[in-house]
Amino acid sequence: MNDTFDQKLFNASVSHPLQSFEWGEFRKKTGINVIKKRFFQLTIHKIPHTPWNIGYLPKGNLPIKEEIDELIKIGKEQNCIFIQLEPNVQRIENLKFKIENLGLVSAAHPLFTKYTFILDITKSEEELLKAMHPKTRYNIKVAQKHGVEVTEDNSNKAFEAYIRLTQETTTRQKFYAHNELYHRQMWQTLGIKKHELRSMDKKESHDSNKLTAHLLVAKYNNKPLVTWILFVFKNTLYYPYGASSSEHRETMASNLMMWEAIRFGKKLGLKKFDMWGALGPSPDPKDPWFGFHRFKQGYGPELVEFVGSYDLVINPLLYEGYKVADKLRWVLLKLKK
Repeated sequence: MNDTFDQKLFNASVSHPLQSFEWGEFRKKTGINVIKKRFFQLTIHKIPHTPWNIGYLPKGNLPIKEEIDELIKIGKEQNCIFIQLEPNVQRIENLKFKIENLGLVSAAHPLFTKYTFILDITKSEEELLKAMHPKTRYNIKVAQKHGVEVTEDNSNKAFEAYIRLTQETTTRQKFYAHNELYHRQMWQTLGIKKHELRSMDKKESHDSNKLTAHLLVAKYNNKPLVTWILFVFKNTLYYPYGASSSEHRETMASNLMMWEAIRFGKKLGLKKFDMWGALGPSPDPKDPWFGFHRFKQGYGPELVEFVGSYDLVINPLLYEGYKVADKLRWVLLKLKK
């Protein structure tokens, strides 16, 4: 089923970390069936207690008819009820019509947000600070006055702090997150290596055609308060994972962390900072993610809309039953929380 691909050639044809060669290698370690084809990478996920699967193709290119035909073939071979596609393509007029002409339907349960914040980090630090919300600039100064320090620290000790703070954050905020093993395998596979760091320290250019993960730590009185894992891929910095302590919130360590992440991206010569998700243009203040949305918005990024999430239905009858069961599952999970 899998073709053989060269890492550099494969990465040259994709545009997002979740389609990178390295991400596929990581997902294999988690026990997921990863299928690589010429222009996309697909993961197959088992529906518990059934013989059926779901395919997932996140952040790929805009599919064409030949790729859809290949996906249908794979879906049938892999016993998939459907395959969800979430193209890494910004929304433009008439594009939705073209997607629906491919036989795709709006996803029953989207996984990726339709929106994200993207910041142009080619601007000078002065321009970036000026474009921020005044409260955001103020909070950065508060953190600096408290003596909060942000450094890149890819050591085992720093990663253990990240694991601890991730567990604390998910418990405190009551949201769903990947388990500890997932994070450990992700870091083992994608974490920046010592020889790569030495190259960066010598101001040699980073390998833009390889996905790497970097750990930033914000400390106050030498105690980690905030830890973020950032991805670097091609000309873009990404912020997929973050965790924070409930202690010393008055130091505004998270605000300084975001600013230092921006400066980190600039140091590497990157052009964009994708903040990995946002609510829409008119967010509901009651939405549980509203505070996080507003936090990112304070740094002056552009709100970008993607084409959205779509399902390629392989088995129409089972698909209708799946949608009902999935809604019931989420109701039960929310009640449990």
